[in-house]
Amino acid sequence: MSRIGKRPVSVPQGVTATVDGQTVTAKGPKGELKFVVNDEVLVKLEDGHIKVDPRDQSKAARSKWGMSRTQIVNILTGVTNGFEKRLEINGVGYRATMQGKNLQLALGFSHDVVYETPQGVTIAVPKPTEIVVSGIDKQAVGQVAAEIREYREPEPYKGKGVKYAGERIVRKEGKKK
Repeated sequence: MSRIGKRPVSVPQGVTATVDGQTVTAKGPKGELKFVVNDEVLVKLEDGHIKVDPRDQSKAARSKWGMSRTQIVNILTGVTNGFEKRLEINGVGYRATMQGKNLQLALGFSHDVVYETPQGVTIAVPKPTEIVVSGIDKQAVGQVAAEIREYREPEPYKGKGVKYAGERIVRKEGKKK
């Protein structure tokens, strides 16, 4: 039994949620998002709460039950508050700048890396060593942050590279004489 799936999702103030068959749509102050729930899960909207139930007690239905509820919570949170991921850049000469809508990264390569900002996600650079990725879709924000981090992941000896804010890098001891 899914402990997450059992709890009904309350629709926040200022958000309009509709359930049309297997499609859950949420409209809020930040925008509009849709999520199509798997056919093995049943979704109902009852007096300001969205209830998610498996259609039967098969293993496939029960495994998609809690995930479907979490996705619905994510779209409701996204249209009200949005999501944000912070990245930090460590290393001598490593920096980030915005070039129009594109992110330009100097990460120790012979050339600068230019990252095009996808639709629905905004990237800000408050400091040359800090990148803020924000948007209403949690999956898109996380994907963009992971792609930026992938250009130069933090290495274990000096910790140089792009890392998530608050991420702890496990350091290795260097060579000994």
